Amino acid sequence: MKPTGVLFFPAFDWAISPTHPEREERLLYTRDQIFEEGIMDLPQVKEYLPRLATPLDISRAHFLVPDLPSQIIEAHLVAAGSGLVIADAFMNDEIKNGFAIIRPPGHHAMTVSHGNRGFCNINNEAIMIEYLRSKYGIKKVAIVDTDVHHGDGTQEIYYHDPDVLFISFHQDGRTLYPGTGFTDELGGPLAYGSNINIPLMPRTTDRGILYVLENLVMPIMEEFRPDLIVNSAGQDNHYTDPLADMRFTAQGYARLNEMLAPDIAVLEGGYSVETALPYINMGIMMAMAGIDYSNLREPDFYPEKLRESSSNLEYIQTIVEKQLKAFRSREEVIEKNRRTGDAFFSEYKNIFYDTDYIHEEQAVQVRNCPKCSGFRMINSSAQQRNGIPYRVFCINIPVNTCSACHNYGQSIYQEMIKNGNYDLVYLQDRVNDQFRAYDIKIEAETILP
Repeated sequence: MKPTGVLFFPAFDWAISPTHPEREERLLYTRDQIFEEGIMDLPQVKEYLPRLATPLDISRAHFLVPDLPSQIIEAHLVAAGSGLVIADAFMNDEIKNGFAIIRPPGHHAMTVSHGNRGFCNINNEAIMIEYLRSKYGIKKVAIVDTDVHHGDGTQEIYYHDPDVLFISFHQDGRTLYPGTGFTDELGGPLAYGSNINIPLMPRTTDRGILYVLENLVMPIMEEFRPDLIVNSAGQDNHYTDPLADMRFTAQGYARLNEMLAPDIAVLEGGYSVETALPYINMGIMMAMAGIDYSNLREPDFYPEKLRESSSNLEYIQTIVEKQLKAFRSREEVIEKNRRTGDAFFSEYKNIFYDTDYIHEEQAVQVRNCPKCSGFRMINSSAQQRNGIPYRVFCINIPVNTCSACHNYGQSIYQEMIKNGNYDLVYLQDRVNDQFRAYDIKIEAETILP
């Protein structure tokens, strides 16, 4: 039997501040415990070393304003590249599944990135998925985000893509950052039902979360039939996490992983660095490798303190029924939306970067195409942390775009350059696997590759 691939990258040279919860100790305690327990010496586990992601790898998923060097450092490239290492190992049939235990995290980073929000500059899972689509032709992907915070960045990146199913269960956004992830956020007009949120009440336990998995997530997976399952493996649902208020256990995380059976898991949040993360990470590794985890326990584990209330379970059952119905009605709603007669669907957003204190305004348009899910245009403006304002126009042409939308998107790129009303004009052409950026002030274009 093939082993489980594991890759550690603690990012010693990156921290928001020396005492910030998001620092290298998050992974060091895990590494110490796993080596002490001898897990890495077992034939069921194979360790991999990281590599750097390329600028094109990053640009398949993001528009970094004003450019890549001003937004990220080498640690970000290594974290993103680590996901690609595990992805290659899985696709080359070296491993049965893989776990990238890395930082910095990424699931709050959106398509356009003006800075750091929610500890994230770039989205590791999205970068990995677009790499897999480009290199291996992967089409349908399911992402299950188990972080306590709603994965709003991943949701935004794939909100209009019907071939990417995004499921997030998290502490209710009325009680926790980023204040999103509600049941009515179901995907764009031509991708309705491909975005499923399960906002959970504070103090939800193993029983409630595993009920969601068994009665909602797994039935949806069976019907969606993805080519690849990715676990955005946040660990801050744990009962000791200092930044949230949930009651999940290491044993619960292991059971969740065993049931979900992801092909690739990528670490996201989790800030109880001594009393939770070493046990959760070990539980996930053991479940993925098929090792018995029944004796895995945190030192302060008292099951009598972690009982699910009957009222909360009833609330969860209501959400599960509602979201399963929404998913199963997706094709009917999409066809109805196509018949509206609108040339474009429009939406307006205000996005706050809590770490860098940046306010961004966006006007988004998605083409209503009868043959595909269209292409997306994002008019974005924000004042950077250094005080410099940027107004950028971004065109995202997905890999599943028809030829008419592809040509239309390319023509708009040239039109916006001539328009001259923006500082930068970007074209993310996933069909041709090409990224282009035009700087209006200096009249210069960058093309990747």
